[in-house]
Amino acid sequence: MEITVESLETPALTKAQLAELLFEQIGLNKRESKDMIDAFFDLISDSLVNGNDVKISGFGNFQIRTKAPRPGRNPRTGEAIPIEARRVVTFHASHKLKEQIQEQGGQPTRAA
Repeated sequence: MEITVESLETPALTKAQLAELLFEQIGLNKRESKDMIDAFFDLISDSLVNGNDVKISGFGNFQIRTKAPRPGRNPRTGEAIPIEARRVVTFHASHKLKEQIQEQGGQPTRAA
């Protein structure tokens, strides 16, 4: 089953639009579609918060990385400000996704 996103009007794909696509193309009712999308992203978020990597085959990997503290500065004043250690989420696209993006030649896939 192929899901198309031709009807999207904005360059960003939102959770509401994903739920609408599930409703239109798979046949779930709107409440089930919204609940499924919310549950999917809650699962990913919870896994990352707990320090677990998330790997989605054919799409990519979300990983938690700890950044060390470092010196920084306020760009307006030039004042030195320490930047504290923090955890960040990184995303690395799979080779399959990278290939698909390259095949498009950088052209938007959205219908005009």
